[in-house]
Amino acid sequence: MPNNLPEFEIAAGLLKLPPPLILVIDDEASMREFLEILLVRQGYQVKLAANGLEALEHCHRFHFDLVITDLKLPGLDGIEITRKIQKIAPGTQVMVITAFGSTESAVEAMKSGACDYLEKPFQVEEVKLRIANNLSRLKLEQENLLLRRELKTRLGFGALIGNAPVMLRVFGLIRQVADTQSNVLIVGESGTGKELVARAIHFSGSRRNAPFVPVDCSAIPETLIESELFGHEKGAFTGAVRTKPGLFEVSSGGTIFLDEITELPSPMQVKLLRAIQEHKIRRVGGTKEIEADLRILAATNRDIDEMVETGKFREDLFYRLNVIRLELPPLRERQEDIPILVEHFRGLLAQKSQKTIPIIPAESLELLKEYPFPGNVRELENLVERVVALASSDRILPEDIYPHLNPNFPPEISEPVVFPPEGINLESQLEAFERKMIRAALEKSGGKKKKAAGLLGLSFRSFRYKLEKYGIGSENSGEDQES
Repeated sequence: MPNNLPEFEIAAGLLKLPPPLILVIDDEASMREFLEILLVRQGYQVKLAANGLEALEHCHRFHFDLVITDLKLPGLDGIEITRKIQKIAPGTQVMVITAFGSTESAVEAMKSGACDYLEKPFQVEEVKLRIANNLSRLKLEQENLLLRRELKTRLGFGALIGNAPVMLRVFGLIRQVADTQSNVLIVGESGTGKELVARAIHFSGSRRNAPFVPVDCSAIPETLIESELFGHEKGAFTGAVRTKPGLFEVSSGGTIFLDEITELPSPMQVKLLRAIQEHKIRRVGGTKEIEADLRILAATNRDIDEMVETGKFREDLFYRLNVIRLELPPLRERQEDIPILVEHFRGLLAQKSQKTIPIIPAESLELLKEYPFPGNVRELENLVERVVALASSDRILPEDIYPHLNPNFPPEISEPVVFPPEGINLESQLEAFERKMIRAALEKSGGKKKKAAGLLGLSFRSFRYKLEKYGIGSENSGEDQES
């Protein structure tokens, strides 16, 4: 992005990126003018350079999203320019264009950091498409970076820090759904950051300046939940000494976040469904319907699909809430993010205590990466705070961490290992043990795959892969249930 723009808007959600800035380098005036006209018509900002030195002067003054350079130039050639640009502004996309194309020069250009390579003469539509594709990839990277910075620095969302592919997909979905008015269902285990995602969606979207109202459906007594959500009129019941607006009225025009939505009692599920369908609510004891501009984000850590199948959660309400579904990965599926999260939590503790915080070296981080963290990011944060508070030196070693982990970790072999004279085939032994555990988990769960995967601490995708690997699902297809 250009240097004179802030990295992100403090008061709002994601930064609206300006038109891309493109530098064209060519010693032929006619080619420079042709590309300038073409690019300006496409809505891009353009600067021109006739040689390498002029181009590098521009690169020191401006941050370009894309550089289009001829390969053969007086003085510095296109490959040398590419190398220098990557040092000045790493990540800048560079396209090399030449009339003297060869396999060798193409390979060398790519090795120097070029993102694309075109030979003259070229088709105008092809150039436009290539430029658009390269800028689209850059924009996606920038927006993911901006969202991660926004979540980390302004909102302090530790649970949403990470570079794992599964988290990048979450960031992408947040960006996609933020400006829609559709209801979103956020599912994930406890401690994965469901409320943080809900806040990110709200503060990144068009409703960011309206209220965000979180509601923990499991924390409100059943006798009070209707009054809390829809409000009540004075005298509606004993203790109703004044009229009180409900949380739906308070959040109208903004976002209401219904956490643990599966804990709603059945009568309230019916009333919530009606409110969603009609965009109207009625206070307890009232006769007048009140318009409510509702955008609902709901979340649960339970298997809501199974609850719908068993009749514990209304199917029609489920479909109203599950317009867009966002699944948060457990920490064990993004272990590569643990070092980043640990450093983030150490930084927060340093700010809070105004002290130097003990470091957590590589061997300790490796231990944490092996631990399954059933409580996910919340458990990791608590663990870091605990071991830092109890640290007796400037380094937190594995032996300092073990007492704070589950005593059954790592699992110990209860029986002594006896090797036959001819030795064993370790791989086949492990596979046999894995088959045994998978069958036991399926039996324990009544054939329900998702539940069996949870018993084994596996993601459903990993569990399904192992079923296919061992052919277990095909042995009793009658029990092949996914719920």
